[in-house]
Amino acid sequence: MRLLSLSLSFGLLLSACSGSDDNAAEIKAAPETLRRVTGGEIIGFVANNGAHVWRGVHFAADTSGENRWRAPRPVVPWSGKREALDYAPVCPQIATPFTPIETFENGRLEGSEDCLALDIYAPSGALGEADLPVMLWIHGGSNVSGASQLYVGDQLAVNENVIVLSVQYRLGPLGWFSHPALRATATQQDDAAANFGLLDLVQSLKWVQANISAFGGDANNVTIFGESAGGHNVAALLASPLAKGLFHRAIIQSGSFDSVSIAEAEGTIGDMPNPSLAVAERMGGVETFHTAKTQEVFDAYTLDRGFLSLPRVIEDGVSLPSTRMRDVFTDTDTFNDVPIITGTNKDETKLFNMFNEQIAEKFLGYFYVAKDQQVYDAVSEYGSRMWRVRAVDQPIALMRRAGHNAVHAYQFDWDEGGSLLWTDLSEMLGASHAMEIPFVFNRFKLFGAVDGILFEDDTEGSRQ
Repeated sequence: MRLLSLSLSFGLLLSACSGSDDNAAEIKAAPETLRRVTGGEIIGFVANNGAHVWRGVHFAADTSGENRWRAPRPVVPWSGKREALDYAPVCPQIATPFTPIETFENGRLEGSEDCLALDIYAPSGALGEADLPVMLWIHGGSNVSGASQLYVGDQLAVNENVIVLSVQYRLGPLGWFSHPALRATATQQDDAAANFGLLDLVQSLKWVQANISAFGGDANNVTIFGESAGGHNVAALLASPLAKGLFHRAIIQSGSFDSVSIAEAEGTIGDMPNPSLAVAERMGGVETFHTAKTQEVFDAYTLDRGFLSLPRVIEDGVSLPSTRMRDVFTDTDTFNDVPIITGTNKDETKLFNMFNEQIAEKFLGYFYVAKDQQVYDAVSEYGSRMWRVRAVDQPIALMRRAGHNAVHAYQFDWDEGGSLLWTDLSEMLGASHAMEIPFVFNRFKLFGAVDGILFEDDTEGSRQ
């Protein structure tokens, strides 16, 4: 019998709500889901739990060609009824085990620049109420990978009687890129930005304001929430003047409040990986910005052990102030002072430490164990506490000193993971990075073979 390879399976934890859809065999357009939105009419389907679902609903135009490294343009209208049964193409990214989409090949460029779309989940009967709370999910993935389809929101929508949306935004080189030539040729103010992925998120929120009532949602009760890089982007939306008034609450899960300057992003100071001035030269100069193929853009970037690393969340003076993002939260006049929840998981860094050969090893080539459990726990506790300091304690202190008291902290703690022979997941992972996401979405069937090990029978909701 072939032994389970935990290294690949646990890549799923970074996209914890991924996997095959329970309704894959039964999906067909349902007349009761017909809606009119910006661009035209769409028709979705009804999930097995009664949720109404619309997939791949575009909120902006194709971002390739002349639209590359520009603010998102309006969606192109269509005629007739457009079936919203399939997910939109993922935004371009280099595939890794941490984005477990069946058709992906690790190391290969996947996706399309025509990717700015939402997946929408509503409880049955939401049409006409127009007063349900709205929750917009922003996926993680270091701002270089991820997809809306990895987070299926039907359970959350039905259980909590809310409208759930999962949004895609430009990633990696196409989402975070600063260059003086782009500022010099901007045809509108937002084109001079550097955080194009952030502009996409702003545009998605504008789409929500204009269209969510058609799905039974209240445009005056919108919560943005996201994990890891998604939480980082929630913090950026809180700091963005362009997002003012577009949302009313925010939840940051294991996020960050860090940013880099334009000079760092472009490489005139510091040692950021893949600075944009150097990348532009490797591409062949600015004249290729809107003509290069997507593959050629990514080929201009160097990889670190197969992963793409680059400057992101840039202090561009357009989508974000030109000061450190963390400093924006020292004055309620300089950030969107809505009620905020920010928190981390107790054992954040264990997900990464489990693969750290200095403190962990694979026994018999398959089973992850700590070389010294006390050392492993100490290193994990220190790293996790520092994450909490930077993502929770310091930002909350800044906001409260500024007079913003509608900010709250949480810590997610869970140590009930199962075990497989020599690998005890309650010790090796515990409440690691991303572990809270299955509990948020109430979907525990989506880790493949490892599900029955990690989430044992007595995990609340594990059989739903």
